[in-house]
Amino acid sequence: MTLLLIALNVLAFAVEALNPNSLIDVFALWPLRAAGSGVPAFHAWQLLTYSALHASVTHLAFNMLGLFMFGNEVERVLGGRKMLALYVTSVACGGIVQMLTTLSMTGDVYPTIGASAGVFGVLIAYAMMFPRRRVVLLFPPIPMPAWLFATGYAMLELVLGVSREASGVAHFAHLGGMAGAVGLIAYWSGKLDRGPVD
Repeated sequence: MTLLLIALNVLAFAVEALNPNSLIDVFALWPLRAAGSGVPAFHAWQLLTYSALHASVTHLAFNMLGLFMFGNEVERVLGGRKMLALYVTSVACGGIVQMLTTLSMTGDVYPTIGASAGVFGVLIAYAMMFPRRRVVLLFPPIPMPAWLFATGYAMLELVLGVSREASGVAHFAHLGGMAGAVGLIAYWSGKLDRGPVD
């Protein structure tokens, strides 16, 4: 499933490159308040489709690298169907949190695109499943336990989002993706703890 998700993102980027504006108008995640203001309207499907669009090859490459690095191990534990559910839940939760944040805090009128919410969901799932496994940062190359890497990344996203640093980056979508993944894994764990259902 991880490789299929990567392939779908690459394919979507290739299609996007042919006519980026029309795809972004219809499939990017647009804020609710933008409707009727000369900006493309929000549609429910955008809560998923925004994740398949990317701003550049670099944006796509970093997201797909993260998905590959963490997704394979998460999928090995969860299986393909649950991996897909985790990714989709993370993307949808990221989109919802980003929309609510835009509506209540920032008032920005720009589209959200990228698979980062799904990737952040997979990252936090990896950290929950393999908390002590070593993860090495790219810059600088410092090894640390997965739980610390994911927690530190979440804190950085929160600080940057609240301070509105690095504008144009959907920090709250990243946090929403993580929250969706944590919630889904907690739900699955609770289901397992209750034992089989008659």
